[in-house]
Amino acid sequence: MLDPSARWGARGKPAYAGLVTFGGAPYTEDAAELRGADAAVIGAPSDERVSDRPGARMGPRAIRAASVGPGTNLATGVDARAALRVVDFGDAPVVPADAAATDAAIEATVRAVARAGALPVVLGGDHSITHPAVRGLRGDGPPLGLLQLDAHADTAPDVFGVVLSHGTQMRRLVDGGDVDPARYVQIGLRGYWPGPEVFAWQRERGITTLPAHELRATGLPAGVDAAVAAVGDGPAWLTVDVDVLDPAFAPGTGTPEPGGMSSEELLFLVRELARRCTLAGVDVVEVCPADEGSRDRTALIGSRVVREALGGVAARRAGLSAGRA
Repeated sequence: MLDPSARWGARGKPAYAGLVTFGGAPYTEDAAELRGADAAVIGAPSDERVSDRPGARMGPRAIRAASVGPGTNLATGVDARAALRVVDFGDAPVVPADAAATDAAIEATVRAVARAGALPVVLGGDHSITHPAVRGLRGDGPPLGLLQLDAHADTAPDVFGVVLSHGTQMRRLVDGGDVDPARYVQIGLRGYWPGPEVFAWQRERGITTLPAHELRATGLPAGVDAAVAAVGDGPAWLTVDVDVLDPAFAPGTGTPEPGGMSSEELLFLVRELARRCTLAGVDVVEVCPADEGSRDRTALIGSRVVREALGGVAARRAGLSAGRA
């Protein structure tokens, strides 16, 4: 396994030096080398199914470039990289302009990570990549729980008449039996889409929705409590669409929606959900970078979402409490 930081020794490696892996993690494309890893980062550089601005195919590279190495979180006292063995498993072998082949590649790559016993952490890519990623993790097992932080429900039957879209993947996961709708929670929805018929479909299936205006009224800790209660103790996938943030914090995304949460609020939610739920997989999607490294605000927050998720997982394993909002 290639360790991109090996030659730097005890002094450590600055973020702008060396090969670009997530947080300077060791790199491999050999599934056999994942044995013993706690988490494996996977890129899913595809945006073939966006309905507005493209560019999320560049997200995985940008998120890696904006990531930083080990360090203790001041809110939790946890250094996720010291507590967990994290490996960068490279990118799924996507095929430009062939969304079906790309889905198959993402599903197979996530399945390889899951079979090795590591937590798959997927860097999107548009939000349609969650469908093959969850399928790759679930395999032939029981349906998973789903925690979705997003401005949009993504449970439409179609978008502009197209069934396979980044606005339909959650309905496909429910209809396909990959996600248990009774253990599916949406957090941060706002704006003007989708319409009443979609929310009626969700209510019929028992999906829990915590829209942005309710979170503001009840407070984030109460929202976390409600989400944890709904998803239960079983394994769940955490998906974070960066458009859950207000565009002031994440301007580089394909379908921005004003009125979202702050970066601080999002990181608190991710950290607490990861600490209190049994995460079986994570993704962060819809980062459309316009700059390099930490100069790109949206890629920067995408990288920190991953860090907070890993920190929450490490805190849960250690039986520690996370910080407060």
